[in-house]
Amino acid sequence: MAVRVSIFHQTKYEYDRPVFLSPHLFRLKPAAHSRTPIEAYSLIIKPDTHIIHWQQDPFGNFVARVDFQEPMREMLIEVEIIAHMVPLNPFDFFLDAYAEYFPFTYEAQLKKDLGPYLEVSLPGPQMEQLLQRLDQSKRGTVDFLIMLNQLIYQNISYTVRLQPGVQTSEESLMQALGSCRDSAWLLVQIMRHLGLAARFVSGYSVQLIAENLLPTRSFGLEQDVVALHAWAEVFIPGAGWIGLDATSGLLAGEGHIPLACTANPDSAAPITGTTGISETSFTYINKVKRI
Repeated sequence: MAVRVSIFHQTKYEYDRPVFLSPHLFRLKPAAHSRTPIEAYSLIIKPDTHIIHWQQDPFGNFVARVDFQEPMREMLIEVEIIAHMVPLNPFDFFLDAYAEYFPFTYEAQLKKDLGPYLEVSLPGPQMEQLLQRLDQSKRGTVDFLIMLNQLIYQNISYTVRLQPGVQTSEESLMQALGSCRDSAWLLVQIMRHLGLAARFVSGYSVQLIAENLLPTRSFGLEQDVVALHAWAEVFIPGAGWIGLDATSGLLAGEGHIPLACTANPDSAAPITGTTGISETSFTYINKVKRI
């Protein structure tokens, strides 16, 4: 059963004095390759004294560049999306014959094309130990990916972390704790160390309560919820990019709406830009409603 939903996301920055803002980049528009159909979208930024230019980054993500024309005491960003939540089978794909079993090697041209998604960070002791412990004997590629996703889900406890940026893989492994973006980046790095092209994804996670029979993995939720989220994608020949959500241990489904898919988390931040010196308060609202 398909359901249409309205997503509302508001972010407000309040400053203790008038400040000038540098040009800001907003990555808050669903990516063109979103598997969940997007029927309508709007972005409102206040104050109105700004110029907005839409562009695409090197990865094909939609980016709004906003140039502000005067100082301000408050910046308000509102996103509204109408999405058609059609049930998706996350296993609805085929693999090329040579990629059906892990380990495999990408064909030469494909490996060259995937270069940015194969770059690895220098592994620390924790990462080296994890890679040494992994059973890398030949097995079905899909089974291997599920095992990796479950490995992070079972060993990295989830926490809400408001500090900007992403922890290193070593920090996440040492603390056994991380936000969704920390777990996603850890999974990306593990897959790259194993020779699998992987990228970081920032987007919305929509979870609907089970009464509508959608396979949205509601985990006992008492109401429908939406939040900014992060997960990983891995490129497997024949299937293309496959989404892996290490926070839930599941494959990405219709509730995962990508905003930015990049080789590095720094390039996927929903909002980037600098502000004049001030004390800043930050509030946000996320709502989802069935329509």
